[in-house]
Amino acid sequence: MSAWKAAGLTYNRYLAVAARAVRRSLKEEKRLAAERRGQQDLRFAKWTNGKQGEVRNLAEANAQQAVENAAA
Repeated sequence: MSAWKAAGLTYNRYLAVAARAVRRSLKEEKRLAAERRGQQDLRFAKWTNGKQGEVRNLAEANAQQAVENAAA
């Protein structure tokens, strides 16, 4: 079993964490440029019974979920 699976991460989340670690290790000028490229502007909606729910920003939803998981 992969280490990221054992840690309870999805592959996409694992990639995001690894990319963030690499960006943070860069020197200041290169780090700022890489962080700008790494910003997400993805949206999603949950569908229930064939009806689309509220469209939400993925980055904001992930941040909110992280806060809820930390509180649990």
